[in-house]
Amino acid sequence: MWNSGGMKHGPELSFDDEGRPVLITRAALPQDEQHRERVRKYLTLMAFRIPALILAAVAYGVWENGLISLAIIVVSIPLPWIAVLIANDRPPRSATEPRRYQGGSARRTPLFPTAERPALQPPVRPTPRPGGEPDVPH
Repeated sequence: MWNSGGMKHGPELSFDDEGRPVLITRAALPQDEQHRERVRKYLTLMAFRIPALILAAVAYGVWENGLISLAIIVVSIPLPWIAVLIANDRPPRSATEPRRYQGGSARRTPLFPTAERPALQPPVRPTPRPGGEPDVPH
């Protein structure tokens, strides 16, 4: 569908109500912005750790039930691990991003050379003698 300005409207292009483009590129966020976002997620998750420990102490003081406090502490134990996993995660790869792993037998170098795959050194070629006949090793 074309608008009066000759610009195409489609799923890959976004326009606001007045027809101005909103998204002009599909480029990934810069590394510093990605890092800032991951740090923000990490700090948000870790911010629940200290209040959870305080809540466990308050719960024990109010109800004098160690099981409730223990349950709150057990729930808060994996928070650092989860926060690190989320903080170290990168955005998903796009379909156009190249894959670098070349696994399989096509690129595997054997440990021992075989007749099909000779050793790394080229074979010794006979050198000609001054008389014209090649010097063949015995």
